[in-house]
Amino acid sequence: IIWSNKIASSTTNLAGGDLVKEIEVFEVSLKNPSLDGELLRHIDRAVPYHIVFILEYQGRYKACISYKEITLSGNMAFKVNSYYYTDWLDRQNLHLKLEGLNLDIAYENFVRQIAGETLQKIASDESLKDSVARSEQKELLQRQILALESKIRKEKQLNRQIEINLELKKLRKEFKNIS
Repeated sequence: IIWSNKIASSTTNLAGGDLVKEIEVFEVSLKNPSLDGELLRHIDRAVPYHIVFILEYQGRYKACISYKEITLSGNMAFKVNSYYYTDWLDRQNLHLKLEGLNLDIAYENFVRQIAGETLQKIASDESLKDSVARSEQKELLQRQILALESKIRKEKQLNRQIEINLELKKLRKEFKNIS
């Protein structure tokens, strides 16, 4: 693991943000293409800054970032939410643009670039926090839908299958409305 870059108002032409003071770039060389998310989560909790991870495996690269929120305790502790990844790409195809006038906007743009379609805005005034909440709600609904589909296949009684199917239709409609 190499701490390769620091993006801050002292190292760039960006103003400091209200929530984001620095963005760190860590390069991580992997011995196999899968990575335990707990390693990244542990690093994210230990380092009191926002982090972009660049994962490398056999000449292929993947960017990874989490959406972090400062906890209410105010002691620079972060609540680490979901992780977002790019696909494995060649080095020249892994582009992250540093866009924005301050570090808050730059961090939001990094998260949206890495997450891709997962965090696309559905309204022009949608905040990153709202996009992340919507994405997490969609993931939860998908898991519930898969569980109900499995439950229907296993259920023997027709009347119980019908009840589960009605619940499944409600969840699918809610999922469609969120998308």
